[in-house]
Amino acid sequence: MKAMAIEEFGGADKLKEMDLPKPVPQENEVLIKITHAGVNPVDWKIREGYLQEMLPHAFPLILGWDASGVVESVGANIEKYKAGDNVYAYCRKASVQHGCYAEYIAVDEEALALAPGKISLAEAAGIPLAGLTAWQSLFDFGELKEGQTVLIHAGAGGVGSLAIQFAKVHGAKVYTTASAKNREYVESLGADHIIDYTQENFVEVIQKAEPNGVDVVYDTVGSTTQEESFALVKKGGALVSIVDPPSEEKGQELGIKVGFVFVTPNAKQLQEITDLINKEKVRPVSVQTMNLSEASQALTLNQERHVRGKIILEVS
Repeated sequence: MKAMAIEEFGGADKLKEMDLPKPVPQENEVLIKITHAGVNPVDWKIREGYLQEMLPHAFPLILGWDASGVVESVGANIEKYKAGDNVYAYCRKASVQHGCYAEYIAVDEEALALAPGKISLAEAAGIPLAGLTAWQSLFDFGELKEGQTVLIHAGAGGVGSLAIQFAKVHGAKVYTTASAKNREYVESLGADHIIDYTQENFVEVIQKAEPNGVDVVYDTVGSTTQEESFALVKKGGALVSIVDPPSEEKGQELGIKVGFVFVTPNAKQLQEITDLINKEKVRPVSVQTMNLSEASQALTLNQERHVRGKIILEVS
C-alpha cells in the first residue's frame, strides 16, 4: 500500500512516499480503507523525534493518528462493524509505527466509532484526536460542569474549536482567545467572550470580568500563556494543558488542580461526540484538504500554527 513514512527522525525532507505491506486485522481489529487522514501537531513532533523517549517506536514509521474511511474487513471477534461501514478513529497504538498517512490501517475496536452521518468523511477525519483531547481535558481532568466558567486559549485551533462547543453544550460560560480575523468564527462556535490576544491582555480582561477567577483554564499554547494563566484560576479550580505540564508546586500553592493531558483512544467518548454531531449540537471544525503526497507541506503549515481548524489529507 502507499504510505507517507519516515526511516529516521528529522525535518520535512525525511517524510517520503513508500510502498509498505497492507496490514492484516487481528481478532479484535477492524481494517479501514482510509479516505482521509487528519494532520495534528503531534505528527511533526514525532517526525522530529521529540517523543521518542516517551513512546516506543519502530521504522519505517507511518505518521498520523486521525483517520476516517470505510471498513474493508474485520477480525474474528468483531460483531459491531461490517465491510462498507463508514468509520473514524483516533488510531494511536502502543508502539508508534502504523499510522494513518496510508491507504489502510488496522485499528482496535476500542478506538473506533461509526462516522457521523451528518458530516463528510473529510470533516470526520478532523474530529477524533482533537475531540477526545478536548473532552478528556475539560471533563475527565477539568471536571467542567454546567454553570461554571472556562477560559480556552486559541479557540480557533483544531482542539479549541471543539472545546468551545463541548463547553457550551455542557452549559458553561466560555471565554476564549483569538485574533481579530477569527473572531466571527469562534463566536459562531458559541464563545461568550472573545479576547483579541493581539490587542488585549487576556489576564486583565479575565480579572476584570471574573474577579474571583474562572473554574477551568484550558491551555493549548504553553510557555508564558500558561504561566500567566495560573493567576486566573479560582481556588479549587483547574489548569489543564496539552502543551507543557504545569508546575505542581505552583498549583499546590494556589490551591488549584493542575495537569497535563495526553489523549488516549476511547470509543465510548468518541460515540458521545458522534451523537452530538448527529444531533447538530456540535459541528466539525473547518477543514482544508490536501493530497496525501503533500503531507510534508501540510506538516509545515501545521507547525507554523497558522491553520484555522484542521488540515486533512485526502488518501483515496
